[in-house]
Amino acid sequence: MLRALGFVTCLLLSVVGGRAQSPLEPPFDLHWGDSPEKLIDWSARHSLDVNISLPADQPGLRIVKVESPKGTIPEVGAAAVEGRFLAGKLYEITVHHVDRDASTDVMEARFEKTRKQLVQQHGPLLQNQQQRSVEDQFVTRTQSFHREPVKGLFLLLAYTEVEDLLRKSKDARFSVIYRNDNFRREIRDTLQGK
Repeated sequence: MLRALGFVTCLLLSVVGGRAQSPLEPPFDLHWGDSPEKLIDWSARHSLDVNISLPADQPGLRIVKVESPKGTIPEVGAAAVEGRFLAGKLYEITVHHVDRDASTDVMEARFEKTRKQLVQQHGPLLQNQQQRSVEDQFVTRTQSFHREPVKGLFLLLAYTEVEDLLRKSKDARFSVIYRNDNFRREIRDTLQGK
């Protein structure tokens, strides 16, 4: 009984603490609570462009987006990586897969390959809603999967395909989002003096 209680306590502490090992870590040797400099250093090693956003309506939030000036990021196969930092601490990382030269069939195959890799690495993903809508000659199809190993710690895989019926063209993209809401709440509460 004490051993089980100790395990649960360690698990909870690992999720709440930003730097402690959690059951779902962000990719690229990043960890919850890392500073923006770690993502910027990673981008410099891969010769990537860096854009930093400071939303006026969300003080303390920094969005660092790194992307390749020529296609995809080497060794990653994605077009961009976006980190969200609150009070200088990483709580979310998104890997954007966009390729204007690839057909929707190719992008859908890459999405399925990524989904299978994530299942292998992190365990089963639950399917979210699949939707298809038609508006103003545009057909939008979405599908997503998620994993929440511990409440507040998410892995989300989302695919979007847009077909322009008038111009007879299609575009597809997908993203993988790693998000630690527990850590984000902890930072926000600290900032608010709770």
